[in-house]
Amino acid sequence: MGLRSDPTYRQRRFGAELRRMRERARLSSTDAAALLGMRQPQLSSIEAGKTNVSAERVWRLAQEEGVSTQTFVEALIDLGQRSGRGWWSEYRGVLSAAHLDLAELEDDSRRVVTYEPMFVPGIFQTPDYADVIHHRGYRRMAPEERAAAVRFRVRRGARLTGEQPPRIHAVIHEAALSASLGEPKVMRDQLLHLIELSRLPYVTIQVLPFDGPIAFGTGFVLIEPRVRELGTVVVSHIEKSLYLDDAEALAKYRDWFATLSGAALLPVDPEAPAEARAVKDSLGLLQRILYTLL
Repeated sequence: MGLRSDPTYRQRRFGAELRRMRERARLSSTDAAALLGMRQPQLSSIEAGKTNVSAERVWRLAQEEGVSTQTFVEALIDLGQRSGRGWWSEYRGVLSAAHLDLAELEDDSRRVVTYEPMFVPGIFQTPDYADVIHHRGYRRMAPEERAAAVRFRVRRGARLTGEQPPRIHAVIHEAALSASLGEPKVMRDQLLHLIELSRLPYVTIQVLPFDGPIAFGTGFVLIEPRVRELGTVVVSHIEKSLYLDDAEALAKYRDWFATLSGAALLPVDPEAPAEARAVKDSLGLLQRILYTLL
């Protein structure tokens, strides 16, 4: 089998985790290759995500390292052996690799936390909202690509009502909910959709108000699979999003999200009686914004 010329994020992540395992074992790439019964260039290709390695060799390296748990090693082997095929595959060659990488991460997620300062999180967007965002966005798109991007975003949202949905906790800045986008009805329907989503027992939505103690900041999403150590932070950027997966970055963004959640208003809870909302909460703020869009 030839080497992959353009490995996916999942394939690169598998290789990076093997490299970290080797480094924790304090093995040079030459020594690790000898341990695994291969040449050093082959190991380098594996660590770059350009080719795969057998489960038996992963276990051999894990035993030499002596730190990783059985649960982690099993999850890592699964990460490397996955086919990479899913509903997102039909968009290969139509949308960028970043779209496909994100969908593949979400498909295996058990918990997702996200902060959005300027837009409704993609997984929550209605078709009309997604269409306006792509139509009037900063990047020009051909009509065919824009239509595909909207379909793709809506398909991501279907994960929330499918089998084994992840637990998702979103903090959205008031700025993202206050822009009418020149289409008050689109924004109104989007806000109503957020309220409906909040009825799902595994969806938590909070609003960070303008008068809160934290400035806008940069949007990010932390996607966690069954084993938290294999989580990934995707940091939004106008040109190319950053994918962070080292232990320090994961811990840092978990702490940042905890701070944001603590500063945000109480979660949207459409089932709570009016008398229970004696303090300013996210639902009350959403309702106030909805009133301005009438």
